[in-house]
Amino acid sequence: MARTAAPGSRERILRSAGELFYRHGVRAVGMNQVIDAAGCGKNLLYTHFPSKDDLVTAYLRGCRRERERAGAAAAEGLPDDPATRLRALVAEIAATATAPDFRGCAFRLYLAEFPGDAGEPGRVARDYLRDTRAEIDALVARLGVTDPGRLADRIWLIVEGLYGSAGRPDAAAAAETATGLVDDLLAAER
Repeated sequence: MARTAAPGSRERILRSAGELFYRHGVRAVGMNQVIDAAGCGKNLLYTHFPSKDDLVTAYLRGCRRERERAGAAAAEGLPDDPATRLRALVAEIAATATAPDFRGCAFRLYLAEFPGDAGEPGRVARDYLRDTRAEIDALVARLGVTDPGRLADRIWLIVEGLYGSAGRPDAAAAAETATGLVDDLLAAER
């Protein structure tokens, strides 16, 4: 009789792999390290994730869900005002980027390791970045400013700077500066 996987084994493997990928980078982590960290057998790992690409894709999709949850929580209860939503989005990213265990955006880190990846993990990472930029574009468009593309570019550059400040001793100051810059940009457009 065939054995069935223990409940939660997929999540345990994914959590262990995610911690390793985030700490060391995807390229540096082998499947044997995932097996050791998850405390599972090779067969169980490959039952849930037939390839490393499948595991990395699941990891990045999980990261996306977490980022979307954080964004939704930051916007919860706020008025449907685009300026308020933009401020909340940037403030949430600033809070994330200054967390003690934050070492960078999982999507940007993946694409830095695999810039030309045309596979599913690369698509998931690029889609997240594209969709986040589209969210900023849509909010800026609702402001009714003269040059929404220019303002969206500036806010996107601030977001990129926040993610780039990860792990720096002055990350908190960078976060404060970033949120202040967004306030200044929005005030200048009124």
